[in-house]
Amino acid sequence: MKSLLKNLGVILVIIGAVILIACFANGNVNNNTVLGLSLVIVVVGLLVHIVINKRITD
Repeated sequence: MKSLLKNLGVILVIIGAVILIACFANGNVNNNTVLGLSLVIVVVGLLVHIVINKRITD
């Protein structure tokens, strides 16, 4: 459980990147809602990664 929690930020960043890649592959790059949502997921993932890794030590 600790390793999953430690990797939560990276998982969120990967999910955001997959959403961006899927939008590009479908040609749906003009939908600001989906692009904004993926941006928020990536930024939250980065922040979660920083905060959790400062709090959890092995």
